[in-house]
Amino acid sequence: MRAKVGLKDTQLPRQWYNLAADLPGGLLPPRTPDGNILKPEQLSALFPEPLIEQEISQQRWIDIPEEVLEILARWRPTPLVRARKLERALNTPARIYYKNESVSPAGSHKPNTAVPQAYYNKLVGTKRLTTETGAGQWGSALSFASAQFGLECQVFMVRSSYEKKPYRKVMMQTWGASCTPSPSPLTRAGRAILSEHPDSPGSLGIAISEAVEAALADASGQTHYALGSVLNHVMLHQTIIGLEAKRQLMQFGEKTPDTIIACVGGGSNFAGLSFPFIKEKIEGANIDIVPVEPASCPSITRGLFAYDFGDTAGMTPLLAMYTLGHTFMPSPSHAGGLRYHGMAPLVSEATRRGLLRPEAISQVECFSAAVQFARTEGIIVAPETSHAVAQVIREAIRAKEEKREKVILFGLSGHGLLDLQGYAEYFAGEIKNLSLQEDELKQSLASLPNAGPAL
Repeated sequence: MRAKVGLKDTQLPRQWYNLAADLPGGLLPPRTPDGNILKPEQLSALFPEPLIEQEISQQRWIDIPEEVLEILARWRPTPLVRARKLERALNTPARIYYKNESVSPAGSHKPNTAVPQAYYNKLVGTKRLTTETGAGQWGSALSFASAQFGLECQVFMVRSSYEKKPYRKVMMQTWGASCTPSPSPLTRAGRAILSEHPDSPGSLGIAISEAVEAALADASGQTHYALGSVLNHVMLHQTIIGLEAKRQLMQFGEKTPDTIIACVGGGSNFAGLSFPFIKEKIEGANIDIVPVEPASCPSITRGLFAYDFGDTAGMTPLLAMYTLGHTFMPSPSHAGGLRYHGMAPLVSEATRRGLLRPEAISQVECFSAAVQFARTEGIIVAPETSHAVAQVIREAIRAKEEKREKVILFGLSGHGLLDLQGYAEYFAGEIKNLSLQEDELKQSLASLPNAGPAL
């Protein structure tokens, strides 16, 4: 009885897959705040040229540099595991598999893009990187990657997560980075928020504003900004997950899965697992692909497809995406990595084209699912991953009711060993379902910029 499938080091994918090459209709271009189409060179103050080239590339396959592969090979390929005990507990005819990204040094999928981003920055002479982080997974990953290439790293961490997950800060410090709660007094954007809301719990949008401002403030040009999700090149780097999974499913004797599930905030984990399979769906495969987001921050399921800023202060270009409005302040849930007002343009466009079936789930159901997973499969997952687990359980129960065999593949994006405060509050009965009120949504969407064509 096979429990898991690994791959040999020689089977590590040597190219990333670029969904932009196959997406029907393509992507709408980013725009400047005055509505003009953004020129690639306008990104040069924030990103190195190789990443800008990947951001706009229409090339289907992009080579992974040997220096990047050498580091990724320390933990990749990651295992694909069959969740047999969960299947038995649910008494389902479904076969459930999960791609375990928690085995990386930072405990999540995030190093898959942190390593190449640090590499390309080192290549062009960058000395320092700035970034934001929600739950701390991305900040930890970029701190790790920066250490591998001798770069300084400054992380702005959403304040609510900074206070609830203190050991994420310690991880970053261990790898040599600095970690500041956001909003902070270090930037104009942070000071402006604090002047109006001194007790602000922060948001990814605010932290992005601070990190972008800190990068632009370096007149020497030796500081760049790094983003852990949303942008095309980030989605690209993560596809190594799905490419491995396709080969591993074959070793289990499975063909194309019936259902693919992953949590989604900005889109990186979901894209990494699903994009290689979306290619198959575009080519005619019958696959149900489900991104799962928090009910308290439902950018795809309740947001508007529009041009919007990627940050709260309006310092980024305008992206065509599903958004709740860049001024949206999400409730301080434990799934801090999913508390983002917008969605990656590639994920948004795939949703618009009917290739995805997004779902939103409340956090009590998610924690309940995570506990059941821990008591069967043994892994304590991050609150973000618990959204995927909750949807998996829904699908497995549906398969039982329909008396139908099906193959379910989901992404285990990270472990929850530094998120135990959330579990403690769940067991104490202190976790509450957080919902987005309609008047709050209308007020936030009213902040959408008027630049760009109507969508």
